[in-house]
Amino acid sequence: MKSKLRIGILLDSYYISAWAYKMIEEINANSICEIALIVTIEAKKNEKNILSRIKKNHKNILFLLYKKMDRCLFKCTPDAFEIKDIRTILSIYSIEIVPLNIDVNDQNNESTIDILTKFAIDIFINLGFEKLQGKILKIARFGIWNLIHSDVKTIKGDPSGIWEIIENRKETGVTLQILTENLDEVIIIGKSFSSTHSYSLNKNKNNYYWKALSFIPSKIQELYSLGDELFFKRTDELNRQPQFYSNRQFTSPTNKEMILFGLRIILNTIKNKIEKIFFFEQWILLFKLSPSNSISKVFYQFEKIIPPKDRFWADPFIVNRNNKFYIFIEELIYRENKGFISLILMDDNGNWTEPVKVLERDYHLSYPFLIEDNGELYMIPETENNNTIELYKCVDFPFKWEIKKTLIHNITASDSTIILKDGIYWLFTNVIKNKGSSSHDELFLFSSESLISDNWISHPQNPIITDVRSSRQAGNLFAVNTKLYRPSQDCAKHYGHGIKINEVIELNMTNYKEKVVDSIFPDWDNDLISTHTINSVGKLTVIDAKMKRRKHFN
Repeated sequence: MKSKLRIGILLDSYYISAWAYKMIEEINANSICEIALIVTIEAKKNEKNILSRIKKNHKNILFLLYKKMDRCLFKCTPDAFEIKDIRTILSIYSIEIVPLNIDVNDQNNESTIDILTKFAIDIFINLGFEKLQGKILKIARFGIWNLIHSDVKTIKGDPSGIWEIIENRKETGVTLQILTENLDEVIIIGKSFSSTHSYSLNKNKNNYYWKALSFIPSKIQELYSLGDELFFKRTDELNRQPQFYSNRQFTSPTNKEMILFGLRIILNTIKNKIEKIFFFEQWILLFKLSPSNSISKVFYQFEKIIPPKDRFWADPFIVNRNNKFYIFIEELIYRENKGFISLILMDDNGNWTEPVKVLERDYHLSYPFLIEDNGELYMIPETENNNTIELYKCVDFPFKWEIKKTLIHNITASDSTIILKDGIYWLFTNVIKNKGSSSHDELFLFSSESLISDNWISHPQNPIITDVRSSRQAGNLFAVNTKLYRPSQDCAKHYGHGIKINEVIELNMTNYKEKVVDSIFPDWDNDLISTHTINSVGKLTVIDAKMKRRKHFN
């Protein structure tokens, strides 16, 4: 039996933000590790009065005012930055040290290093110490792990979360790294990307801080499951290429920069309000029948299937039987605001019927994924609102469906998709692990030897993808020329903006690897603003798209 990993926490105070509190709570509850030590910095008195602080920050005063107003106007629940006392969940040995003992300037006090070494820590997690250098970097067997709430390839400096908004970047990054002597050449363990909020720093940070809290616990789990040799072999692969940084070092926005940012937000708000007066957005379907049994790839050739203006149609999945195509979709009537599963029939000439409802529950249904197994047809609609992943069996094709089994309980999962490969059923699904984070960001993988099972094994790399640009599922995995591809949504700009095509390089019980090989964005039609599902069976390829339509005024 493996020994537990011994974890040490470096804090600047016992009073920490809720996201860090939750992270430590998650680590402490895991049976594979134990938190053995807390190291805190001895508190220093803050002698500066309010006038001196204003004088020091006069060039950034508008940013400071924006932060305070933003926190008041755009409150988040749960709040990632609510202050909590870590001593309420941890009652372990702690050491309080003078900051200079760990400062770069005095090469670490020998007596402090000797005391810390005796605890035989495997991983130190840094949640407050700055400029760590010298012998302290070598105390933990696997180093000091440090979360940077930005993508260090594009933004270095402080404060976190604001420059992505000001520079109108679609995604906000988080980097997990192991500290080294050279602060500019750390070892990257992994990166994560979330969608950037267009104007609120509080909303932007709240989302990706809640998500990032599980970054370290999941990597601890991966290290334990795979062993340090394989874990650090993968880490070496991430850091093999030199990483150059050509951007400036970021600091707090100046008053001029905040004025320009504010003007842009005002103009965009006015533009959006005017558009909402005259237009509305609606998900529609598009299809193409090709002469051969292959996926269609030229989207300006697709024909539109446009629903009435009181509803939308999305998430098409196809079955080909009896010389007909059976297209199962999510249908949602706006006044009811609860999705259900409907069916459209289409012949070989592209003639289609109006949708007929085939499955409805007390909770929202969407994404009617279909799979045939042992001669039976099954559906796994999205049941995120019920905190389940449910398997339905078709008992009277195509209109009657009955629940067969709940595959996974107590999970907030969306767009579940299964593929049978090498005798194993692989279930891809997006999971909200922490309340307050997005459903678009993290893809989890589970496996089972049987489809009809409630024993789905979590992959040791979970989440296997933590990137809003390519995480969420966009339809069935498909093969072309013996290669396997996973379509995924690109939700960086907004939900369902586009589709990424990812080649699956490796899929087994210990490793998952893919690479983005192509992208699909709704650029072939000026009225389209999103496309987020693609499926193909035989000659038929169907996608969905969000369309801007003009309102009727009576």
